Order: sequence, then C-alpha cells, then structure tokens
Amino acid sequence: ARAIIAPHAGYSYSGPAAAWAYKHINQSTISRIFLLGPSHHVYSTRCSLTACTSYDTPLGTIPIDTEACNTLRATGMFDDMPRNTDEGEHSLEMHLPYIFQVMQGRRFLLVPVLVGALSEGAEATYGKLFADSLGNPENLFIISTDFCHWGKRFRFTPWDKTKGEIFQSIEALDRQGMALIEAQDAEGFAAYQRQHGNTICGQHPIAVLLHALQSCPVQHQARFVRYEQSSHCRSCDDSSVSYASAVISLRECR
Repeated sequence: ARAIIAPHAGYSYSGPAAAWAYKHINQSTISRIFLLGPSHHVYSTRCSLTACTSYDTPLGTIPIDTEACNTLRATGMFDDMPRNTDEGEHSLEMHLPYIFQVMQGRRFLLVPVLVGALSEGAEATYGKLFADSLGNPENLFIISTDFCHWGKRFRFTPWDKTKGEIFQSIEALDRQGMALIEAQDAEGFAAYQRQHGNTICGQHPIAVLLHALQSCPVQHQARFVRYEQSSHCRSCDDSSVSYASAVISLRECR
C-alpha cells in the first residue's frame, strides 16, 4: 500500500475495520508517514501542522519530521496547531498506536496534518502540493475518516426506503461514495457530497488524497477492503457510525 483510508472511532468500535487497512502496509520501504485527519473541534479553512517534535503513545514515542513540516510551512499554506488542539484531536491520535505497531521498531518520521473545512479549490491545491510526496515510494499516506454518522444526534436521518431498512439505506449511500473514491474521481466525490451531504467526517482529507492521486501521473488502484457499521439502524430513534477501510496501491511517479 502507498496510502490507506481507515477509521478513527474507539478501538472497540472501529479497531477491527482499521486493521484491515493496516495489514496491507509494507513497512520495509517506509521512512515517512503523512497522517491526514479532519478537525473535529476547531474550525479552519486551511490545513495545520503540529508544532511538536514527537508524539508519545502508550507503546512508545513517534518522532515528528520537523524538516518536512518546515518545508510545508514555507509554502504559506499551513497554520500551526495550538498544543491543546493537537492533543484534543482524536482523528490523528487514534491512529498512532497502529502506526507504532505496524512499523515494528523501524526508523520513520511522522508528518501529521490537520485538514480544515476546505473549499473544493483548496482541496485541489493541497492535493497537487502532496502529489510528489505521494509519488515517493518511501512515503505512506494515511487518511483518517469515519463514514456516515446517522441518527438524530448527528442531525442526519435520510432513509431511501427503496434500499430496504435504514441500515441498508446507509450502506447504499456509503457505497456510492466509496465507488467514487475507488474510481479516484475527485470531482464526482465533491458532487456526491454536494448532493447528499453524507456525514463523512474526513471528506476533506479524502478529497485531498483524490486530487493528489489525479496529479500523480501513473496508474494506481484504490479498493475498499472492509465496511462495517457500529450498529444496524432499524428505527428513527437508532443511530450508527459507518467504518470503511481502503488500500491504495501505486507505481512510482515519473
């Protein structure tokens, strides 16, 4: 895998789904990992970088690639995350133990990127910016996202009864978006979100990846390897979160 998409809910909920993506990583070739996650607590229309030099996890310490962060900073397109934002953002944090475990003591550096509520134009701009890094076989991209958040507590309750029960309607909606991701169709995914407004919390990191893939002049394959829901909604009082994991395999960019 050259990139993966994986969820960031509590491990008892989405841990197995995330593992389906992580098991496809070939750690022997990786020296740098870009971790892109959505901002849940702080509104921004830009991407932000950590000001930390390392992250401590229950398994050990992960060093930050401060040189790569400074290179990105020099573009003028990135803000710095305040410490409390950095520590409070679970979309990045929940992936750290997986990363540490998968890398099995190998030397690597992490580039955490908090992705704000980007416009479609900004998604394309950031995607082009990351395209060269995506083409480097020593880099791995991890896109942190859950899929549909359905229920009154999420203020999202569409139900296409032609698909069957609520949980079946949710899956149909998710899989429509997943198919566009597999097709690496950034414009189609944006149109899908405009039409349906699916509560995919990492829609902007996904879009950045899709634009990076489009700007990388080689053939690449994206496929989803796992889809789950936290529970099966059958009544309008139920709620669920969907988890989908994907693997993106690339040849080296020219």
